[in-house]
Amino acid sequence: MNKFNTKYLLAISLVSAMGGLLFGYDWVVIGGAKPFYEKFFDIAQSPNLQGWAMSCALIGCLLGAITSGAFSDRFGRKKLLIFSAFLFALSAFGSGATSDFTQFILYRILGGIGIGLASNLSPMYIAEISPASMRGRFVSLNQLTIVIGILLAQIVNWQIAQPVADNATDAEILMSWNGQTGWRWMFWAETIPAGLFFLLMFFVPESPRWLAKKGKESQVEAILAKIGGAEYAHQEYTVIRETLANDTGKVNFRDLLKPGMKRVLIIGIVLAAFQQWCGINVIFNYAEEVFAAAGYGVSDMLFNVVVTGSVNLIFTFVAIYTVDKLGRRALMIFGAGGLAGIYALIGAAYYFQISGWPMLLLVVLAIACYAMSLAPVTWVVLSEIFPNRIRGAAMAVATVSLWLASFLLTYTFPLLNNAFGASGTFWLYGIICIAGVWFIYKKLPETKGKSLEEIEKEIVN
Repeated sequence: MNKFNTKYLLAISLVSAMGGLLFGYDWVVIGGAKPFYEKFFDIAQSPNLQGWAMSCALIGCLLGAITSGAFSDRFGRKKLLIFSAFLFALSAFGSGATSDFTQFILYRILGGIGIGLASNLSPMYIAEISPASMRGRFVSLNQLTIVIGILLAQIVNWQIAQPVADNATDAEILMSWNGQTGWRWMFWAETIPAGLFFLLMFFVPESPRWLAKKGKESQVEAILAKIGGAEYAHQEYTVIRETLANDTGKVNFRDLLKPGMKRVLIIGIVLAAFQQWCGINVIFNYAEEVFAAAGYGVSDMLFNVVVTGSVNLIFTFVAIYTVDKLGRRALMIFGAGGLAGIYALIGAAYYFQISGWPMLLLVVLAIACYAMSLAPVTWVVLSEIFPNRIRGAAMAVATVSLWLASFLLTYTFPLLNNAFGASGTFWLYGIICIAGVWFIYKKLPETKGKSLEEIEKEIVN
């Protein structure tokens, strides 16, 4: 039995997972800055510009996700992660430094490109360096750092923002420290982890499976030997070479539509979309409204959002502990089924106009259920199921599916809420979760404890 260098694995996994931390921070920080930069840029009375400022990063996410596959297969995972770190740092500095709204949008889009690259490459890289027996735990670190990034942004926003009177006018907010300077520091704080990510990635090895595609045998065996010893390195490299035997060296997206590949690609696309369409991000986006309905004042809002972020973090640790014990399939079925039940109760609470602590409890339960199942495990599965030769391209397609689904969820919620009411909307998300249970049960094989090459043989052939 191989004895693995877990300290080394943990170190390089945590460094690459900093892409997830910056993903989480960048995605959430704008929410805390929103009440202040809207006054500064004079867009508080323009719903279109407000929506554009909040969602423009998604354009960058799609660009980053679309290009990540081709570029990572050509230049390697490491170089693209270093580039994403640079984009995060540039976006954070520029978003806080500019006084021009158009420039603000451009910097946010650059940050979105960083998110698109990191959301694809960080879990892929960790999967490609991790031994089968512990891959789930290590890939789940990426989701853990996303959650830490979200919580960090919530804490930074809460601590930087000075108290605002409930009856403060727009003009008073604009002329306050928050309106002139505070919102800038919310963005600038991201330059610290972004700079660390950029520097530390230079000390991380390239993915051995990408190096194997390039025929760099000595480098592959050196990296694998450092992870698990010479015997492990020889065994792993032999299996990797077998799966790459028919590799032409160039990935054509038409290859993804071949019979075996098409099946696994459909699984990846559906799971990526389902992680968003399960509806949990609606709860995250509307958490403040839920707290207001429960009777909390404005001064408590940012703190209560920190509480939900803390629940998110705690239950992500539960996922890390259980993903290699209970398996990916079981956790995803539990998560989808659990959310369906919780949404049924949330819908009923809205229907019967129940507020206060029961609604808060349901929100916390939904976040906990998602954090220990669909949130991290989807990324684990996506990083595992695609064959070595097409992993970069296939992950790019799945990640694009995830971000498109995220956009559709965010865009359609007000329409659904208007058409069906809050109760009907959450019941609809519950029906989607039931469909997700069926799909996972019927289509997704268990990947726990199997090497990437074993998974490839099972799922493609």
